[in-house]
Amino acid sequence: MKDVIRRHYRFTGRVQGVGFRYRAQYTAQHLGLTGWVRNNFDDSVELEAQGPREAVNRLVPTLTATSRWIMIEDMTVTELPVVENERSFRVTG
Repeated sequence: MKDVIRRHYRFTGRVQGVGFRYRAQYTAQHLGLTGWVRNNFDDSVELEAQGPREAVNRLVPTLTATSRWIMIEDMTVTELPVVENERSFRVTG
């Protein structure tokens, strides 16, 4: 696949207890992305997403536009190497 990227996100704000992880999983699967999402003990959420650049770019805007409960106050984004042979997007914690 050409132009496949992987990004790591860390979100803070109203991101736990609002269905963030399951909405992220649904949205990522809908966009054809692989990766994972998990809650952290500090009330942040981490997510890694991999797929075509255009689809990865659509993940966060789609996620926030489809839930009035999610309120991202801060987000850090890091580009990562692509993980070969990853087949799904999962909730890990």
